[in-house]
Parts: sequence; structure tokens; C-alpha cells
Amino acid sequence: MMIPIPIPIPIPNPIISLAQLQQIHGHLLSSGLFHFYPSRSKFLDSCAASALPYAAAIFSRIPLPLTNDWNAIIRGHAQSHHPINALVTFLAMLRRASCRPDALTCSFFLKACARALAVTEAFQMHARVLKSGFQADVLLQTTLLDAQAKCGELDNALKLFYEMSRKDIASWNALISGLAQGNRPFEALELFKEMGHGCGMMPNDVTVLGALSACSQLGAVREGDGVYEYIRNNGLDENVIVCNAVIDMYAKCGLVDKACSVFEGMKCRRSVITWNTMIMGFAMDGDGVRALQIFNCMDGGRLGGPMPDDVTYLAALCACNHAGMVEEGLRVFRLMDKHGVRKNVKHYGSVVDLLGRAGRLDEAYEIIVCMPVFPDVVLWQTLLGASKTHGNVGMAENASRNLVEMGSSTCGDFVLLSNVYAAQKRWNDVGKVRGAMMSRDVKKIPGFSYMEVNGAIFKFFNGDKGHPNWRQIYWKLEEISIQIREFGYAPQTNFVLHDIGDEEKANALCYHSEKLAVAFGLISTDEGTSINIYKNLRICGDCHVVIKLISKLYGRKIIVRDRTRFHRFEEGSCSCKDYW
Repeated sequence: MMIPIPIPIPIPNPIISLAQLQQIHGHLLSSGLFHFYPSRSKFLDSCAASALPYAAAIFSRIPLPLTNDWNAIIRGHAQSHHPINALVTFLAMLRRASCRPDALTCSFFLKACARALAVTEAFQMHARVLKSGFQADVLLQTTLLDAQAKCGELDNALKLFYEMSRKDIASWNALISGLAQGNRPFEALELFKEMGHGCGMMPNDVTVLGALSACSQLGAVREGDGVYEYIRNNGLDENVIVCNAVIDMYAKCGLVDKACSVFEGMKCRRSVITWNTMIMGFAMDGDGVRALQIFNCMDGGRLGGPMPDDVTYLAALCACNHAGMVEEGLRVFRLMDKHGVRKNVKHYGSVVDLLGRAGRLDEAYEIIVCMPVFPDVVLWQTLLGASKTHGNVGMAENASRNLVEMGSSTCGDFVLLSNVYAAQKRWNDVGKVRGAMMSRDVKKIPGFSYMEVNGAIFKFFNGDKGHPNWRQIYWKLEEISIQIREFGYAPQTNFVLHDIGDEEKANALCYHSEKLAVAFGLISTDEGTSINIYKNLRICGDCHVVIKLISKLYGRKIIVRDRTRFHRFEEGSCSCKDYW
């Protein structure tokens, strides 16, 4: 007599409620199907996706769990808020002799590594994959590549990518996104171009998000235009996440009007992130009026826009900051209470910055000491920066003491305090600060600037002589120096922290990265062409003065994006109105 084989019942996915899970579990137990391996594994898989603690409790009562049972729990942990538990479960699996990991086990483990940034464990799994002979599995190879890219091991990810026998779209996406997020935007764009040139792969929404991120970092407008054209031609502009990334890219490339055009012409419904991105775009451009116009159009959700969230208010506050709109910024800050939006440390920091920039240092200090949340390092750094701007030595020393007490050792903190002392010619105090930097092994972040010329990206460091045309660049700087002195320019030597002669100070200022980039732009582009520069640090006061004069002398529009905002230099003035 043949024994009928139990037929697995379908497990709904996703599971709606714990009660439903419990009913299915009861049915599987009463019918005997729970001991039928495929039904049990399918149930555990669905259960782990919806109610992981319940699935883990069931799993712990299985005497001899098999590979797919383990896989269900490892996968559930990998997708949870605590992916490190997937690694712990995997180690427990290795200690059991009843089953062995398969390619899926390795894949779920690697996904957990990617989310937990577990670099060592990802390398150990790579070795296991090679030893087990699973490397032929394309899905597993892609997961391994993704884990290495997200953990910052980009050279290893690149090596693995080019060793793969067959490249799928997921592997391209993992590497392009990893390079863009890992501060290697040049390579991300090169890989994106390679993908579009005869490899048979069509970039999808994930691909273009990585490419747009790279364009944003580099200010690569021409490349960004090409990506956006591909998006429109292939219907990807119906994806709100992609549209948000396009708006962000154009805003960060200094084309805020083009960003606004994309915003206004969207085919899909705008999300709150869309509105936030547009407000922040105007904020970076220093256009507080238009930023608040967009903010007011949301109107608490009554005019068709979504309800403003905490990020919306932060973007509006930043816009007021960069435009010097103090009273408007304080009004926005008070609106948060009216609409029940909880303030966090970033909102308080923005108001401290708003008041500090305006020279209202006592009010800014009062905000810090009276706020209901504990002030972080950034708040004291903000007050220190404002104290430097307005030459308030006492407040600068106060902020610096608090930073030291909090254990901050950022080079910028020391440099700002040094600047305050240097401006007052207190060279002994400058020396003490520099001594403290040396004893703490604090190194100053090198300044550098990017620019795009004829589709190629160029990078300059302070005092750089690595460019093939460096002699012509330096000759152009000499020419600029002579001409601007005729207009009454005097080097802003208070920005140099050494007690040296004025001539040495002037030379130290002359070869900042943004000046090298401007000089290269003048010799390598046609007259009347705009020059666009992207700097990793805040533009220094001397460079700001010099570039204003260059814009007038050479009739050029020069756009500099530093780490906080855009400066548009034209006819001898800047869009920031010398308020930054």
C-alpha cells in the first residue's frame, strides 16, 4: 500500500498579521505538514519576513533543522533592523552537523554583511565561496560584489567584477552605486559609460541613480544632461525617486532653474522628498525667497502638497541662513511648534547658525545652553565659526573649551580658533593651537577643487603642479595678480596662520586650489564662457575677493560650489552678497 505524500499548502506572502501566522502554524501542526520539509521551510520563510521573533521561536524548537530552515531564519535576520544576528545564526549553523550551507545561505549571509558593514566577515565568506565551488553562481557573485562595494572594499569589488564570467544588471548597479557612494565618482561615471557602449546591458532606475549621484559630486553637467536624456527616452521619469535624483543633481550642479523645470514638469506625483529637494536646491543657491515660496506652497498640506516634515523645515531654515533672512528663519522655527513637528539638534543648530552669521552671538549662545536636547559638537563648531567671522575672541574660546571637553579633535576646530587669534595677531596663541594639533596628531584636510572642461573632469590641490599645463596656469595667476593689484587688491593675509612676512603670506594664498581652477578655466575655455568649480572645503575670504575681481576684469561668470552653498561671481560681485 502506497503512503500518500502530503501536498504542501500555499503560504500567503506577505503575511498580514500574527494571528494569521498562528492559524497557519496550528494547521501545519495538526495536519502533520509541519514535519514535511518543504511546507515547514516555506512557512518559516514567510514567517521570518513578517514576524521574525515568532519565526525564531518556532525554529528553536525544531530538533534537526535542515538547510532551508536555517536559510529562512538567516534571511529574516539579514533583512531586519539587526542584520548582525544573521552572522551569529550562520555561525550556529556551522556548529551543527545535520546540514551544510548552500549558495543561498552564503548569499543571505553576504547581504547581512553589506547591511552591517561587516568587512572581515565578507572576506571570510569570499574564501568559503571559493573553497565550496559556489563562485559559478552569478547571483552569489553579485551579492558578494555588492557586499564588498558597500563595505568600502571597492578595489576588491572591481577585481571581482572583471573576473566574473557573465555580468548581470545587478552587478553593474552594485559597482556603480558603490563607487559613487565611496567618493570615487570618476570611476562610477566611466563604468556607466562602459555599460552603455555595446555591453548589451540597458541601465535601469538603480543604475541611473548611481550615475546621477556621481554627476552631483563632480558637478558634471554634460554627463548629467546625458543621463537625464536617457531617463526621458526610456520612461524612467515616471519614477519619483529618479525624478528626485535628477532635481538634486541639477541643483548641486548649480542649475537650480533647470532643477525647478524638472520639478514643475514631473509626470509622477511629487513626494515630500521632492519638495524637500527643491527647497534645499534653492537654499544652496542662496535664493531664500524662492525657497520659502516653495515651502509656503506646501501650506501644511492644504494646497495639494504633502505635509512638511522635519527635513522640510530644516531645508527652509538653511535657505534663510544662506540668504541672511533672520526674522523669516525664526518664523519658520516657531512654525514647527504650531504644526507639531518635533525639533531635533539639527534645527537648533540651524538657528544657532542663523543668529551667529548675523552677529547675534549672545542669542545663539543662549539657544545652545537652553535647548531641551543635548548640544552636539556641530553646534559648538557653528558658534566657533560665527565667533571667528565676527572676531569675538571670548566667545571663540568658550566654544573651543566645550569642544575640547566633548573630545572633538577635528582639524577645522583648531583652524578656526587659530584664525581668530591670527586675525588679532596673537601669534603666541596661534603657536599654542598648532602645538595642540601636533600633540593630538590632527592633520588639516587638504583643499581641492574640481572642474569640467569639454567633458573632462580636472582636479586641483593647493599648490598643485601635477597638471600637464601647470606652467601656463601659474603664468596666468601671475597675470591675474598684477591686474587685480591695479584695482586696489591687497592679499587677505589674516587667513594665513603663520607669523611670517606679508610676502610669504601672499604667496601662500596665491595657489589655493580654486584659484588654480579659475586660471585653468580662463586659459582653456572661450571668452564669455562660464567657469564652474566645485570645492571640498569652504571658500576662503581671500579667494572670494580675488574671484570677484576676476569676474569683472575678464568678463566671466564664475560659479563656485563649496561644501555649504553656491557662490555666483559676476561683474565684480557675488550672489552671496558677502554673507556666507
